[in-house]
Amino acid sequence: MEHLNIGILAHVDAGKTSLTEQLLHHAGVIDRVGRVDTGDTQTDSLATERRRGITIRSAVVSFVVGDTRINLIDTPGHPDFISEVERALRVLDGVVLVVSAVEGVQAQTRVLMRALARERIPVVLFANKIDRAGARYDGLFTELADRLGVACVPLSDVDDIGTAAARSRPVEPSAELLAEHDDEFLAAYLDDAADCRAELVRQTRRGVVSPVFFGSARTGDGVAELAAGLSDFLGGTRENTNELCASVFKIERGPAREKIAYVRVFSGEIGARDQVEVHGVTAKVTAVRVFHHGVDTVEARASAGQIAKVTGLRRSGSVTTSVCATSPPTPLTSHRPLWKRWCAR
Repeated sequence: MEHLNIGILAHVDAGKTSLTEQLLHHAGVIDRVGRVDTGDTQTDSLATERRRGITIRSAVVSFVVGDTRINLIDTPGHPDFISEVERALRVLDGVVLVVSAVEGVQAQTRVLMRALARERIPVVLFANKIDRAGARYDGLFTELADRLGVACVPLSDVDDIGTAAARSRPVEPSAELLAEHDDEFLAAYLDDAADCRAELVRQTRRGVVSPVFFGSARTGDGVAELAAGLSDFLGGTRENTNELCASVFKIERGPAREKIAYVRVFSGEIGARDQVEVHGVTAKVTAVRVFHHGVDTVEARASAGQIAKVTGLRRSGSVTTSVCATSPPTPLTSHRPLWKRWCAR
């Protein structure tokens, strides 16, 4: 089974935690969609998060779409907790950026998009709240282009937008929009030999364009189409050598106050009783649990592409820690330059 690690990012109150709930419900992980207002969502576990109705710490949930297991990191939207988002960016294959179809591009949306462009992370946009008064369609595309500098390709149309009866329906990607960014595709399009869907996937993974889905995280409209496109648009090739290379992006305390490190594995494997190198010091892993179903984890060795909760990395005091095999590997390279920094000695 393929593994895909994505993040959901947004300005505060754009609806990303509600969208996470809908994705989990669509995948069959939960029977009932929780609400931020009632404090019963899967990813807001802190008492403060439930009381204030905001996300403070990044949280990981897992679900399966087709042949792909998706680890989804729900990140805070409030600018006071931007450091949580920045740490999560280091371990993501792609991002769903949620934008309100009513408020449009907001201050934090611009900050997030600049960070995503800097890290060259593929982005899919979800225009939320189509069923609220004031929701826009054409005007939103203009705003995304002007304020975010995003080349958008719509994959949804909306009937009765801005009303309680609003419904999205899928549309085919525009060949004309894709041809603006690739001369070879333009030639194929003129020869009637163009595969628009495949070209959209290629341009999205290169960071040239961003597909845009419309829907409502309140009702679940448009969520099925978004879920179906995640592995296509945000999936990618990964290095899978025998040498361990991983990165810690979050640390929390367990019931016995033990340190638990959230680790994304880029290559190799990590398991209980393995000897690994952290900050130049050898450490013994005492337990590894991979995400399996929602917030639930199971004991297993974590391989390339997976996110795991690891105990025993006593020197991982920083969430930017790199974890390597005890025999230092040659730094990996990939389509994303950050790999060199992740594996730097």
